[in-house]
Amino acid sequence: MISHEIDFVKLDPTQNMTLLVRTEHPEEEHRDIALRLMAYEHLHAEQVGFVRKPGSPDADISLRMAGGEFCGNACMALAALAAPPDELAGGHPVDVVLEASGARDLVRCRVLRHAREYTCELAMPLPESVERGADGVALVRYDDSLHVVVETGRPDRALRTWAQRLAARLGEREDASLVGVMLYEPRSGHLTPLVHVPLLGSAVWERGCGSGAAALAAYLAWKGRTSVTTRVRQPGGVMTVAADHDARGGLTGVRVQGTVRVVAEGRAYL
Repeated sequence: MISHEIDFVKLDPTQNMTLLVRTEHPEEEHRDIALRLMAYEHLHAEQVGFVRKPGSPDADISLRMAGGEFCGNACMALAALAAPPDELAGGHPVDVVLEASGARDLVRCRVLRHAREYTCELAMPLPESVERGADGVALVRYDDSLHVVVETGRPDRALRTWAQRLAARLGEREDASLVGVMLYEPRSGHLTPLVHVPLLGSAVWERGCGSGAAALAAYLAWKGRTSVTTRVRQPGGVMTVAADHDARGGLTGVRVQGTVRVVAEGRAYL
């Protein structure tokens, strides 16, 4: 069993509780470290990311999630942490450029501080395709992940069980570091996100999912063939999402905006 002293920060991006590890560890140890840190009897969180030095001269900082997936909320959390405090102090937004696992290109996040809370707007990777799948669900495919958008009423136990089985099945079949099943209620604008990371063997009903909210925006723009901006209500709070759609070129941009709070930091022992 790995024995480590971990320098961590715990952040709250729309209650998608995120641990960022600032000590350096070999990539082959990330999975074990993450599973132990996320456990109820330890730091108890929904996901773990590892902060690294960027390889690109155009990036300010680098993030690798434990499962190698892309995570919008974790990117916003790290951007809030990495934005220079002296530049934020004047009440002006600061742009942070990140390398992120699961994203082919650099991602940019605009950070604005309000007392002890941060508002972050993240330019998300564009999906490779949006298409109809079986049973009328929508498949939003990215370079390294897949989100399934399901329009439905209020999710009950049977629907949640079906979603978990679907995520597990797709995780085995698809070459994806993350599979999300997004249960969307069009009338209320409520999103219930399930996130499955095959490498970790985890399936979490998250209280807030940035990449899932972005996939929803991409789907709504694709479905309506028009740009959209909407507020998405998730169990942990509200995120604003926007997708730009060009009649000739399809999707040209997707953004998510949410809040981030730092809730704890210190040393953890494994």
